[in-house]
Amino acid sequence: MSHAITLARPYARAAFALARDHGGLPAWSQALGFAAQAVSDARVAALLGHPKLAHEALVDLISPPGEVDPVFRRFLATLAENRRLPLLPEIAALYEQLRAEAERVVKARVTSATALDAAALDKLKASLKQRFGREVELTTAVDPALIGGAVIDAGEVVIDGSLRTKLARLQSALAH
Repeated sequence: MSHAITLARPYARAAFALARDHGGLPAWSQALGFAAQAVSDARVAALLGHPKLAHEALVDLISPPGEVDPVFRRFLATLAENRRLPLLPEIAALYEQLRAEAERVVKARVTSATALDAAALDKLKASLKQRFGREVELTTAVDPALIGGAVIDAGEVVIDGSLRTKLARLQSALAH
């Protein structure tokens, strides 16, 4: 996995630079996401290394429907020529990190024992915005195994306020 990320990093940086220079960060996010999802499909993945399939046909296959930015098509063609299309999921993920950094946005995932209401999410978002000094995009998930509380994963920072973790710490303290 780390080998794929190492190979994908320069392509992600190039994609980000191209998108930024042509004023299309959100459009490139969508296009890269589509292409990454396409190459992740087992049927498409089986075609990627086929010697009889032209690069242009591969680009057509994984390009988003509708009119596609010619610069984006050239980017995909470069990936196809260098046999790097299988790296698109890693390229897309790294691109999103670069975009979030440039737009000063922190993406955080909140996993709670029960679904959080809008007011709780707004309060949490405001609190995280104050802590990180950036805009915050939240995604949510529910995991009843947490028993209570929540775990916030903001990339390099993980805040675990779950009852499950608190109980584990208490049990550990009592065992010693």
